[in-house]
Amino acid sequence: MDRLENLRRVIDAILLQQSDLEERRVAYIHLYGVSATCVLLAKKRGLDPQLSAAAGMLHDIATYRTGDPSGHAKRSSVEAEEILTRIGGFNGEEIREVCSAILTHSAKPAVHGPLAELLKDADVLEHHLYNPGFEVVWKERLQRVFEELGLEIE
Repeated sequence: MDRLENLRRVIDAILLQQSDLEERRVAYIHLYGVSATCVLLAKKRGLDPQLSAAAGMLHDIATYRTGDPSGHAKRSSVEAEEILTRIGGFNGEEIREVCSAILTHSAKPAVHGPLAELLKDADVLEHHLYNPGFEVVWKERLQRVFEELGLEIE
């Protein structure tokens, strides 16, 4: 089986344990949305689409598993390492790269490596795409992504 499909099965099993149906809905939309947006940006930037998709699927997993958003980037990074190691299909370097991106994804103003920046951009873009009427928190980052995609921000 494909390593991303194996990962999605694990993520789905975690999310299905979420008893709050609204929180479960939001989790599915956000994790799958960020993952798909990561793939789009990876193709545009010449990065690995599978590693990008994995980072998107796992970036907030600790929040959605526990319902606790505190320290979620660090906790999600640790959980991602455990999941990726357990399911196999990802080598040590790939796991470190994905987990490093997850660890830094909340530090939106800072600049990190290419996968980390892609994850931050995808996270911001997915929040905007979910509801363009919501206030944009990281407007400069969103503006740069829109320009990269040849779009104008409203």
